[in-house]
Amino acid sequence: MNITIIAVGKIKENYLREGIREYEKRLKSYCSLRIVEVDEEKAPDNPGPAEKERVMKKEGERILGRMNRSSFNIALCVEGDRFSSEKMASRIGELALSGVSDITFIIGGSWGLSEEVKKASDLKLSFSDFTLPHQLMRLVLLEQIYRWFKIIRGEPYHK
Repeated sequence: MNITIIAVGKIKENYLREGIREYEKRLKSYCSLRIVEVDEEKAPDNPGPAEKERVMKKEGERILGRMNRSSFNIALCVEGDRFSSEKMASRIGELALSGVSDITFIIGGSWGLSEEVKKASDLKLSFSDFTLPHQLMRLVLLEQIYRWFKIIRGEPYHK
């Protein structure tokens, strides 16, 4: 299975980089993982709704330019579908059984994903109603991907 994560921005905090490296290492025996970072659009400190929309649109254009249309694309957004870890593992397993070998997860910037990116995705996935920093979301997503593969293989998950 080939997993790609397209994410807006670079990881700035060292503790997040360390956690991401740990899950990248753990995932090596389960999948081929690639992380693609697209530039974060600059915005004023207190942007209004129109400025936020402009930022999401520009970031969305960058994301769309990196999306592989033959991949199963999953947009992470608050209004998406919710699954338990077991149900999402089952969904990933079903995709693999149906011949899907490329899955792409998409993490937006500070204000989320553009409508164009959501429409171009095969699934919209929500982790929570909580707002999570997009950099932290990358680590949370990697942990869940690792957990899903452990569930798929029936292996115990050591915390």
